[in-house]
Amino acid sequence: MNKEARLYRRIGGGDVECCACARRCRLKEGARGFCQVRQNLNGRLCLLHYGSVSSLQIDPIEKKPFNHFMPGSRVLSIGTTSCNFRCSFCQNHDISKVADAEGTELSPKKAVALAVLNRAKGIAYTYNEPTIFLEYALDVAKEARKSGLFNVFVTNGFMTDEAIGAMTGLIDAAVVNFKGNGEREFVSKYQSVPSSDRIRESLIMMRKAKIHTEITDLIVPRVGDSLDACDDLTRWIFRSLGADTPLQFTRFYPEYKMMDVAPTPYATLKKHYDIAKKNGLRYAYIGNSPGNAYENTYCPACGAVAIGRNSYGIANWNLDEKMRCSGCGSHLGVFGNADGRIAEDD
Repeated sequence: MNKEARLYRRIGGGDVECCACARRCRLKEGARGFCQVRQNLNGRLCLLHYGSVSSLQIDPIEKKPFNHFMPGSRVLSIGTTSCNFRCSFCQNHDISKVADAEGTELSPKKAVALAVLNRAKGIAYTYNEPTIFLEYALDVAKEARKSGLFNVFVTNGFMTDEAIGAMTGLIDAAVVNFKGNGEREFVSKYQSVPSSDRIRESLIMMRKAKIHTEITDLIVPRVGDSLDACDDLTRWIFRSLGADTPLQFTRFYPEYKMMDVAPTPYATLKKHYDIAKKNGLRYAYIGNSPGNAYENTYCPACGAVAIGRNSYGIANWNLDEKMRCSGCGSHLGVFGNADGRIAEDD
């Protein structure tokens, strides 16, 4: 359904400017934004796919992937269609490249009812970029709050200050996804984004807004695996966000227009991990490569496994009720509660 957007401004002559995504599309009557799902209709910016859900699933929060926020929890994952990026390697291209609203109509109240029915502890706005369906996500988030559920974004971070302001107080946590270490040439050529500067700015603003933030970085062989770019990114994270910022380097698998590129070698991921650790990041991870030792959360004080993982599952739990290392008592910056790790159908 169509619904008037919240984040836009009128700029005269019937034109509008979208204020959700950092592209800030200026639209004449009838024109759609870069995302194709926000349109100027009679001088009003409308969200064309409000409540049209293309993807709906109960997931472990580790699949989003969060490592330091409510570990072991179930979330109801919600996605719509289209995107504000044009990634050549998109794993969800079947929905992110769809311009028209497709899916099942799901009101915010029904979405929350489904989450409660399936014993989810929160709702994740994911699969496609939630910034482009922000108004719907925030309406769901308001209903989720009433039922005691948390809300998380899985986002490319290419959003405006206004969007982050609207999220504040409703969105508890966000995983912000870099690709190719955010290197300028890579993001321009393979994502149709001028640079990753705005993503960095969004991370700083989210942190100031008390939104828990974690970072992923998809490492693409040959074209997006520069160790120099990794060095630059991890130094920036340490300097601007702090040593305790979780950072996961994720393995690329062939998708969409990049089927001729092989999966990321584990050795390449390990080199990135080593750079992050050398540059002072305490919680670096290697993801999308099940069974590796760097899925786990290690206590930076004593080196013990604090949370042992097996892909998206919790294999070992060595934190006390205050989320401190049960070996040495150090606090690890994990947000959650001890019983959150226990799947209720185990």
